Amino acid sequence: MISRLKCNFISSMSSDSQSQSSPVSDKSVLEPLADPNKFHKQVSIDPEPDSLDSVLSNPHSYPITIIPNRPTTYYGLTMHNGKPFTKEASYRSRNFRPGSMRKVRRRAVFKNGDCNVLQKNLTRRRLRFLQDMYTTLVDSQWRWTLLAFALSFILSWLIFAVLWWLIMYTHGDLEELHLPHNQEESGWEPCVSAINGFTSCFLFSIETQHTIGYGVRTTSEHCPEAIFMMCFQSIYGVMSSAFMAGIVFAKMTRAKQRAQTLLFSKNAVICQRDGILSLMFRVGDMRKSHIIGAGVRAQLIRTRSTKEGEVMTQHFTELEIGADECGSDIFFIWPMVIEHKIDENSPLYNMSATDLLHDKFEIVVMLEGTVESTGQSTQARSSYINTEILWGHRFDPVVVYNKDRQAYEIDYARFNETTQVDTPLCSARDLNEIYKIQEGFTTPDICRQFSNSISGDLRKLQCPSPISPSWLAKKSDTVYRWQLSNEA
Repeated sequence: MISRLKCNFISSMSSDSQSQSSPVSDKSVLEPLADPNKFHKQVSIDPEPDSLDSVLSNPHSYPITIIPNRPTTYYGLTMHNGKPFTKEASYRSRNFRPGSMRKVRRRAVFKNGDCNVLQKNLTRRRLRFLQDMYTTLVDSQWRWTLLAFALSFILSWLIFAVLWWLIMYTHGDLEELHLPHNQEESGWEPCVSAINGFTSCFLFSIETQHTIGYGVRTTSEHCPEAIFMMCFQSIYGVMSSAFMAGIVFAKMTRAKQRAQTLLFSKNAVICQRDGILSLMFRVGDMRKSHIIGAGVRAQLIRTRSTKEGEVMTQHFTELEIGADECGSDIFFIWPMVIEHKIDENSPLYNMSATDLLHDKFEIVVMLEGTVESTGQSTQARSSYINTEILWGHRFDPVVVYNKDRQAYEIDYARFNETTQVDTPLCSARDLNEIYKIQEGFTTPDICRQFSNSISGDLRKLQCPSPISPSWLAKKSDTVYRWQLSNEA
């Protein structure tokens, strides 16, 4: 019996005696057995994993580093034992917790609506852009458009001035005896009167192209080439002026400029509406001229794997959205909250609050319509990544009725303001399963009946009568664990 106890004792204490090389004597084994109070096994109870005591007692199991005492000159990077201290780069966040790493998707659409897309390896790119000069100048920046506007006039003036000078030179108007101050003595009939050189030809080119007509320089009927050149330059002047004016007008009134006054909320939110989890964002218009036929769309960009194993990193999925009960077509007279119900048809149906941090996706939203003042179509865009979606928040109202002014007022200072509300952290699928379970929990007797059958997990629920959805949402984790154990 003693030898059996000795074997059991040695096997239980082998982890503590591996460093000892000498064998264990019978006396050392029997001493604790003689006095039961001396023989006890230390049991370490780990505190809560997020508590400070757990971190200090077991620093290797938690992602922080405990730095021992350093000399006071350590952070000043002074010499220590003849060697300077060096700072090491920190790769851990102060707020890091296991399982809470956020994955941020690189944007496809910026918050201002610009697309984060670059193009390369395009064949004959410049030639194709020059063939569509009108669209190229409209899409280009203002400095290039204004430069092209100025050069189109200056270069045309110079080119026609050279042509006028050649006509004068070939006709002989630039000879000394045929200049304007000698024409009365010689009786010479020039092609254009009052031409002394290239400067006079340049001024006459400007007057002809823009039909200024100061009344000094005129074309003579004795020179047919001058008459033809005057007609050609007049036609070119009208066409070039109309072309450049159209470019400037189109650039000033294009839809992108109108989209600058269409607002999207900084963040999107997820909360419950009528017991259903919903993704919501807010849109607004700063101008009094409304958008006619306004429609809102939303698309989810997410990585998807097909059944064949193909990985689609930029897969678009249309989200069904609407405002109140009006669908995606809205009467856009004040800021409205656009809602996407996370139901069985939603791609976000299986996403919980934790999955929102871990997943990697982007939601692109678009507002389209016709500008009331100009009649042109416009489109405003924005996007929300997973870090810009607030779980358990709701937008504050911004439209109030002012009795003094007898009109509705919009407070745009509260356009991005949200309020935190109680929202289940589980996914919409789990929440629907919990609601199905909730139908059976109608009385405290039924709660006690189930709590006695599942190892006491539901005994701590303290079921009210009747059970409300808000109470059930708070107890969703416990009820969900009960469902899994019940199915098993």
